[in-house]
Amino acid sequence: MGLKQNLHKFKEKNKHKKWIPAFNAIHTFLYLPNETTHNGTHIKVADDLKRTMNTVIMAMVPCLIFGMFNAGYQHNLAVGEIQAAASGFFSSEFWTMANFMIGFWKILPLVIVSYGVGLGIEFIFAIIKGHEVEEGYLVTGMLVPLIVPVDIPLWMLAVAVIFGVVIGKEVFGGTGMNILNPALTIRAFLFFAYPTWMSGDKVWVEGAVERTNEIAAGANLDAISGETILGSLAQNKGAGYEVMDMFLGFIPGSVGETSALLILLGGLFLIFSKIGSWRIMLSSVLGALVMGLIFNQVIDYGWITESSKFYGLMSTTWWHHLLIGGFAFGTVFMATDPVTASQTNKGKWIYGFLIGFISILIRVFNPAYPEGVMLAILLMNVFAPTIDHYVVQGNVKKRMKRLKAKVA
Repeated sequence: MGLKQNLHKFKEKNKHKKWIPAFNAIHTFLYLPNETTHNGTHIKVADDLKRTMNTVIMAMVPCLIFGMFNAGYQHNLAVGEIQAAASGFFSSEFWTMANFMIGFWKILPLVIVSYGVGLGIEFIFAIIKGHEVEEGYLVTGMLVPLIVPVDIPLWMLAVAVIFGVVIGKEVFGGTGMNILNPALTIRAFLFFAYPTWMSGDKVWVEGAVERTNEIAAGANLDAISGETILGSLAQNKGAGYEVMDMFLGFIPGSVGETSALLILLGGLFLIFSKIGSWRIMLSSVLGALVMGLIFNQVIDYGWITESSKFYGLMSTTWWHHLLIGGFAFGTVFMATDPVTASQTNKGKWIYGFLIGFISILIRVFNPAYPEGVMLAILLMNVFAPTIDHYVVQGNVKKRMKRLKAKVA
């Protein structure tokens, strides 16, 4: 008896048919989706939701692997195991098995908790509601470990994932119906519920404890706390890193957000695979650059002095904003989410530009949280339908005017 016949029998006669969504999810994961079009006026393509999600995951895998090396590198650099900073992308101090293993054993639990808890919630809702388990969380499950500190307690991450999946997606009807990016909803929950673990004034390295006299005396402590680039700039201390280090990713930060080079390559991959919107990416960059230029002009005209608490980030070279913090990662992998972003071409330009503009605005004027891309994207997620509405209405009015002109 074939698989389809077995499935039909399972649906019709099995007393445990409420478990059908779970069975379908496993079958879809291993094979093809259960529902495919065979005839009629449909466009036949090889793409489906699972392939789309897997493509996005492939674009993030280099960031994940690099993040593992960087987590170990930042740890060893902090505790003094490495004396000199890495020089060049193929630095022998960076690409070592010792660095990788530290990062691997710290980041792997984050990935396991993210996927385990998230998919568990998805299965529960599918069984309760009797609908299919969608593959949307495959990307969210990978995004979450890449945008949180490596030292965050696993129970906090689990609670945040439950909140993000339930409130950020399931209450709206599941994959494709949510108005907020689920991964950013999870991160926002962590930031507001546990701000001391998500603040930008600590180096996100394995074992975030203070450097004390015990370390100086040789005590066996895990690591030290310090400052990220944004945290340092927010306190007017300067970046402390070379531009090339910021571009390549030899800097402290959340797992997947440090290497602008790999994020750029991932963005190009999404553009050429026609999954990510180049309009949103480009307009976000333009919005950030415009805001950065405005702040630099404010400094040049002397309207803000060095004594101001905003001076550090406001005086940062306008294009350096693209290399620090989570701006690049958020622009490529979260602002382009096809579900929560604008759908019209003109709307994508407006949507992306405002994300970049607001990101730098929040980054500068909120020293308690020297980052802005998360809040900017969530804000524009809410306004994306409104933007599309006015774009469509504007097109309708233009066509009506042309029609009236022809009739007249």
